[in-house]
Amino acid sequence: MVSPATLQRSPTTTTSSSPLHRLSTFKTPPASSTVASPRAPPPPSSILDSFAKDPILSPFLSPSFSSTSFSSAALSSGSPASTAEHLLQAIRQLDSQIRSHVLSNHPLLLTQLSSLNNAEVSLSTLRSSISSLQSSVRRVRSELSEPHNSILSKTVQLSNLHKTSELLSHSIRAVRLSKKLRDLMASAEEEPDKLDLAKAAQFHNDILTLCEEYDLGGIDMVDEEINAVKEIGRKLRSEAMKVLEKGMEGLNQAEVGTGLQVFYNLGELRGMVEQLVNKYKGMGVKSVSVALDMKAISAGGGGGGGFGPGGIRGSGTPQIGGSGKAREALWQRMGSCMDQLHSIMVAIWHLQRVLSKKRDPFSHVLLLDEVIKEGDPMLTDRVWEALVKAFATQMKSAFTASSFVKEIFTNGYPKLFSMTENLLEGISRDTDVKGVLPAITSEGKAQMVAAIETFQMAFLAGCLSRLSDIVNSVFPVSSRGSVPPKEQISKILSRIQEEIDAVQLDARLTLLVLREISKVLLLIAERAEYLISTGPEARQVSGPATAAQLKNFALCQHLQEIHTRVTSMIMGLPAIAADVLSPSLGAIYGVACDSITSLFQAMIDRLESCILQIHDQNFSALGMDAAMDNNASPYMEELQNCILHFRREFLSRLLPSSANAITAGTETICTRLVRSMASRVLILFIRHASLVRPLSESGKLRMARDMAELELAVGQNLFPVEQLGAPYRALRAFRPLIFLETSQLGASPLLQDLPPSVILHHLYSRGPEDLQSPLQRNKLTHMQYSLWLDSQGEDQIWKGIKATLDDYAAKVRARGDKEFSPVYPLMLRLGSSLSESAPASQK
Repeated sequence: MVSPATLQRSPTTTTSSSPLHRLSTFKTPPASSTVASPRAPPPPSSILDSFAKDPILSPFLSPSFSSTSFSSAALSSGSPASTAEHLLQAIRQLDSQIRSHVLSNHPLLLTQLSSLNNAEVSLSTLRSSISSLQSSVRRVRSELSEPHNSILSKTVQLSNLHKTSELLSHSIRAVRLSKKLRDLMASAEEEPDKLDLAKAAQFHNDILTLCEEYDLGGIDMVDEEINAVKEIGRKLRSEAMKVLEKGMEGLNQAEVGTGLQVFYNLGELRGMVEQLVNKYKGMGVKSVSVALDMKAISAGGGGGGGFGPGGIRGSGTPQIGGSGKAREALWQRMGSCMDQLHSIMVAIWHLQRVLSKKRDPFSHVLLLDEVIKEGDPMLTDRVWEALVKAFATQMKSAFTASSFVKEIFTNGYPKLFSMTENLLEGISRDTDVKGVLPAITSEGKAQMVAAIETFQMAFLAGCLSRLSDIVNSVFPVSSRGSVPPKEQISKILSRIQEEIDAVQLDARLTLLVLREISKVLLLIAERAEYLISTGPEARQVSGPATAAQLKNFALCQHLQEIHTRVTSMIMGLPAIAADVLSPSLGAIYGVACDSITSLFQAMIDRLESCILQIHDQNFSALGMDAAMDNNASPYMEELQNCILHFRREFLSRLLPSSANAITAGTETICTRLVRSMASRVLILFIRHASLVRPLSESGKLRMARDMAELELAVGQNLFPVEQLGAPYRALRAFRPLIFLETSQLGASPLLQDLPPSVILHHLYSRGPEDLQSPLQRNKLTHMQYSLWLDSQGEDQIWKGIKATLDDYAAKVRARGDKEFSPVYPLMLRLGSSLSESAPASQK
């Protein structure tokens, strides 16, 4: 029976899975080399296969085999003895397999053992050779160490000698340069004007560079010289700065160039320029701050500090009695501030200009490249940006924190803007040099103007408020029926003139104010439009002028006065001023026309009704009595009376001095309407006179008399007829035209002054009765046909006439007649030619 200890050890004997795995790699030896045995052991593969199939032995083939787990399972299985016996049997099988494998590979093992013996002999020989080599290396090392140490020592000595020699040489050179510098400064004490600052600065820089580069510090003699050189350097910087600042103040390029060269030689150019720029920026910022220091203004303007008489309270509002002095002090300080900003920018620009031109005489390096690297802003841009920022901040603070400053700068914005513009123009003018960048760009100017934009908006709002208040008082919304007196209109115009005069020195500000004035003019037009009287009373022309018409006349004259005066105000301003006010002036003009247009239209309708009576007259009568009658036709007498009445009752009020105005050539709203009405009367008369049919010789004489009476009535009471242009020429041409023979009419030059439709209509009076006019063909009244003519062009009128001619030709052919009336071919020819050659004004 197997003991527990045996069970504990037996797994240990086969704990490692590697022998079992290695068995699978063994090959079955050849039969000739296999030792004879009663029973040949099974091949390794069959043993392993049997182990894999055996539930007890298969765990030993697992990579995760655990002896402890296997022992615990065997003990708990209930038959540990049989398990132990089974394991012993497996061990015997493995031992037998190993023995067989060793015996089968016996010759190979003997060969490997022989190789090991040969290797041991070779290793023994190698050990002897290595020992001999080590002995030789030790001998060579001992022989080489002594000369190497000697060479190393000599090399260190040589290096020290060389360094000492160089240090001595550089020290001597530094001392010599120091002596030259001291000699130069000593000679300058005797003749200060002959001191070459640039040369001295070069010596100073060379000495310090030499000492720093070769580390000459610690040598007593050199240290003494260095202290003296540094003291001289302080004097050089002081003198160079004085020369530089003097040159910037006096805009002397030579002095500025000398100062810059000194600092360049000292190696301190960039830092010095940075210091100088910061200094001037600080001066500008301080100047802006001082200009708006209300406590200082109060103390200077009214005395007694911030709370005495004339002082400034905490809110920034001066006490009674001191506002005038404080206001004057504020403007004086602003003027001083602008002057100082101008000086600062010109000085910095001058510095930048010299930097951009001067080169080092030895290295030819441009000094500006040493100060400003690629991508950095220019000196003037940096200073201007700081000044604008400070100015904008102070202006914003003054607008919000001081009601006193806000009021002064708002009401006096033109003066503030003028100061700003003068500053910008002065800087631009003084820095305008060919080939050199200006001190400020257009963007920089815009930034400065934008800094006071808050006061500009307040000023424009105040301008609009002042003008609107006057308009509201003159044209109150509540008083719809009354027209303001002329004095109130003059008050509005005076206020507008004052606003323009306040800003007329600056074109840009003038345009801004004109935009506000344009708004006010539109307000006037709107209020005036409410006052226009409409209805029958405003349009009647048969009786005396009514109250409604008189009100419209006054309103028209007021608006005409506003239009004329405002137009004259902007007469000397740039053309863009007229463009700004054009819409609002057009609105004023339109309302003025609307106030009396209905009256003129009613009068034209009345005169047309008189002219229409021409068709009730008998112009076909024959005989000497009709021809010798010198009296005007009844309709013409009525027309003359209507024109005379209109002149006495209406035009005399609208145009008190119309005759003088017309003679002088002055164009007003009323004169334009009168001229338009006079032209319309002539056109209507010629139109209806051409429609008269039939027309005898005596009728022609009577019509000629009527035309003369019409020309006289219109010329004396409405408008000079010779100034009416095409309508008057048509009237003068129509009078002799009616007396021409039909055969002469086609070649007459009078046709050039008449519309084709008038000529063709007149030719109907010379044709046969079956040649119907468009009026007769379409059974229209003379009024209806006149309205149709107003809405049509000459080409459409000719189409209507052509239709009547076609009807006439059809009738002639239907009768079998062989000839047409002489009028027919003439009308065809004139209709096609005159419509093409008619003056553009008559088409």
